[in-house]
Amino acid sequence: MTTSASVPAGSGNAVPASGTVTDRLIEANERYAAAFTDPGMDARPVLHVAVVACMDARLDLHDALGLSLGDCHTIRNAGGVVTDDVIRSLTISQRALGTRSVVLIHHTNCGLESLTEEFRHELEMEVGQRPAWAVEAFRDVDQDVRQSMQRVRTSPFLLHTDDVRGFVFDVKSGLLREVDPA
Repeated sequence: MTTSASVPAGSGNAVPASGTVTDRLIEANERYAAAFTDPGMDARPVLHVAVVACMDARLDLHDALGLSLGDCHTIRNAGGVVTDDVIRSLTISQRALGTRSVVLIHHTNCGLESLTEEFRHELEMEVGQRPAWAVEAFRDVDQDVRQSMQRVRTSPFLLHTDDVRGFVFDVKSGLLREVDPA
């Protein structure tokens, strides 16, 4: 797999000398759209599953899980933690679009392990306003997965809470390790 971090200088994927990363993305989209054909899919995921995962760029969820376009809903945020907005997305996913299973994926070496709620205080000092959101930092990734599973299982808005499983993705080996909810 080639990533932007491993693209050699001077390759076709490099950022243009006079452009920005966004310019490169727009150019890539133009090439994609030129060959694009409408897959004729419905918005409902084929596998009736929603995956909640960290936004970390090292996680290629579709490849890691053997998923194809249209198989799942993917909800990503810092840490892959179940926040109110994740519950919002899961509620829409289940109630309007038919998902029944939830897979939670955190990972090793997560950036949230090095942050604290002090981050919010520092932001408040810098910009003059305290963020309304919590950082959701953690020290124990397994415990944080358990907490996220519990948030999903106890949400009054979700219809399907019996098939909720949590995992830790190892960024060195690519393997998932299931976390016991107990």
